[in-house]
Amino acid sequence: MWTEEKLNEMLTTPSPALIADMQALTGDLIVLGAGGKMGPTLCVLAKRALQAAKNPARVIAVSRFHDPLVVQLLRENEVEICSADLLTPGALDALPDAENVIFMAGKKFGTEGNEYATWAMNTWLPSRVAERYKESRIVVFSSGNLYPKVPVGSGGATEDTPTEPVGEYCMSCQGRERMFEYAAKTFGTRVAIYRLNYAVDLRYGVLYDMAHNILEGNPISIETPSFNCIWQGDANEAALRLLPHASADVFTLNVTGPETAGVMPTARKLGALLGKEPRFAGTPTETAYLSNAGRMFALFGYPRVSLEELIAWQAQWILDGGRALGKPTHFEERKGRY
Repeated sequence: MWTEEKLNEMLTTPSPALIADMQALTGDLIVLGAGGKMGPTLCVLAKRALQAAKNPARVIAVSRFHDPLVVQLLRENEVEICSADLLTPGALDALPDAENVIFMAGKKFGTEGNEYATWAMNTWLPSRVAERYKESRIVVFSSGNLYPKVPVGSGGATEDTPTEPVGEYCMSCQGRERMFEYAAKTFGTRVAIYRLNYAVDLRYGVLYDMAHNILEGNPISIETPSFNCIWQGDANEAALRLLPHASADVFTLNVTGPETAGVMPTARKLGALLGKEPRFAGTPTETAYLSNAGRMFALFGYPRVSLEELIAWQAQWILDGGRALGKPTHFEERKGRY
């Protein structure tokens, strides 16, 4: 039976490869925007890997921290907490120095009608962070949705595919990348861009969205016929293992699973496990936001958790009464309106 404790334990148990990388890591790690969907378990994973490697480096989590369960998880695992609104004047200057930075702060949903706030968080703040931590290694969370939609049988966009951001959210994410690129070219800042296509942490994600719609009887859009996803434990390991690859040349990495998953077959598998037939709406197109993560697999190996396992876990999580974060992915969105 799934429990919150079991899920968090699985998400934060480091692999031998991550422990080896953390053994070689020099300096403390600060995670900016650590209170979101991925940040809490990433921080705990980093701390556990450092402890297993007998590396005394600090892990410092920075966020506004609205969720008491997140604060409890971090404190129980000896992650240092720094409560701050990064947009507040002087907030960055008050933060401790760190040789390693993971930048996770961002705004996506609520962009429509509130575009200025999205640009402030996704582009203006990165320019400040890039200057504040210009001597550090920085892994920058970004989005695979910067790429154009590609044919579903193409294998996905590679890191060499030119970006074509659609909508203000995606354009502001492109701005985020450009601000860190500017720091790399101007200050020699070591930067790695982490382009993610849909992490799955049974409390949220593409699979949760589908399962929720199935149980509620809501139709699932098939206009976007396919998607990529990856277990959040594997996604967080990739972010941490990317730190040594940060360079002034700006290293870019797609992070996702190897499968191009079809929306209809995935929903039907979930429906069978949940005991309810899914409903569908729309007409499938021939393109989707898909990423090719071959470079990630060459560096770090294939993800440890397969899509079939994720589907089974997701259904059982819901059947066992697992909670939801209430943060839908809107993976089906094709016009960049968030």
